[in-house]
Amino acid sequence: QMHPMESGGGFVQAEGSLRPSCAASGFPFSNRDMSWYRQAPGKEREWIASIDQFNDRTDYKKSVSGRFTISRDNALNTLYLQISRLKPEDTAVYYCNDVLMSLNWGQGTQVVVSS
Repeated sequence: QMHPMESGGGFVQAEGSLRPSCAASGFPFSNRDMSWYRQAPGKEREWIASIDQFNDRTDYKKSVSGRFTISRDNALNTLYLQISRLKPEDTAVYYCNDVLMSLNWGQGTQVVVSS
């Protein structure tokens, strides 16, 4: 069964940092362009960042650009999201999937930012 497993969220104060990670399972991670998504309370899930399979190109939602950094380690089948200067509006459950959202969704990892 192809699904990622997210971890690394937590409760932090504004301006803090976290580094969620996503472990790939059951699919050829190194061949997939991957993305991070998030779903805030009461809102729909949204795309926030993508990285190509070669670790060469990244794209970001405008509201997170400059604060979030997506990266990957194909040898470890793991995707990362370095989050800096957190804001309360970053509070959400964070998920990873490929850029086509073709994988089964994992449980996500919760990030809660207090002001």
